[in-house]
Amino acid sequence: MNTHSDKPHPLDHVVLPVVNIDVARERLGKLGFTVAADARHPFGTENACVFFADKTYLEPLGIASAEESEASARQGNVFTARNRAFRFRCGQEGLSGLAFGSKDAGLDHQNFVGNGSSAGEVLQFTRPMTMPDGAQTIAGFKLAFAGDLRAPDLFLFTVERVNPLPADHGALETHANGVSGITEIALCAPDAAAFAAFVGLAVAQATVEKTSFGVNIAASNAKISLMTQEGLEAYFDIAVSSGDRGLRGRAILFAVADLAVTEAHLAANGVTYTRKNNRIVVKPAPGQGALFAFEETR
Repeated sequence: MNTHSDKPHPLDHVVLPVVNIDVARERLGKLGFTVAADARHPFGTENACVFFADKTYLEPLGIASAEESEASARQGNVFTARNRAFRFRCGQEGLSGLAFGSKDAGLDHQNFVGNGSSAGEVLQFTRPMTMPDGAQTIAGFKLAFAGDLRAPDLFLFTVERVNPLPADHGALETHANGVSGITEIALCAPDAAAFAAFVGLAVAQATVEKTSFGVNIAASNAKISLMTQEGLEAYFDIAVSSGDRGLRGRAILFAVADLAVTEAHLAANGVTYTRKNNRIVVKPAPGQGALFAFEETR
């Protein structure tokens, strides 16, 4: 399965569709995250990202221009087409996609095609980005998409940075809630293990760890957990309907150095949370999309 890399891809970022970027900025700020300046894609979508010291990030995704977004989807842009489909089927907020870092998106695309798992053509684009000091730079990206017709509400893709940004986002990677990165993404389906090959292909990881509630697939920097509804309830205290047999993104587990710091920040900002399994759990809310859980790094 892993045909061109000595180790699996790293998790790069998580796509979180939101109704409104301003609402997302306010919610993420309340949760103690530092949010980057708004940025617009050349195909009608926009984001306001949250960058972490482990080089992963969250991408709250809004629609800046429905007309541009719809036109690009009609022209074969997989990113905007999948975003539109997710919003139509699942509502305006959620966890719709996972991106994995790659040195060669073109080769990834060939692998996806060869495995019958390509979701469409490679997407290459650039966009301006404002750095923390106000300087403008151009970010370039090349995306290769994997898809599984059994899982219409989750898309996986690899991202190659064509002209990489400076690796140090400095102030943007420091968060009042103490988060240093992402340790786990929880995906959920009634038959979670049935999607192991699909996720493993995108991660470039052939090894699968069986668990009591499904399977785990190890990216080079994070764990992708495929679990049943029972597993989701056991680990994250969240109940979901079992009506849909497809794979859905449900929860993000963040690493923090001191859970007391996180808890104090949430309490001071009036954020409702619970404690579960030595974790702080914050249920989805407008601008947040998925369940957020916080755990001390060991």
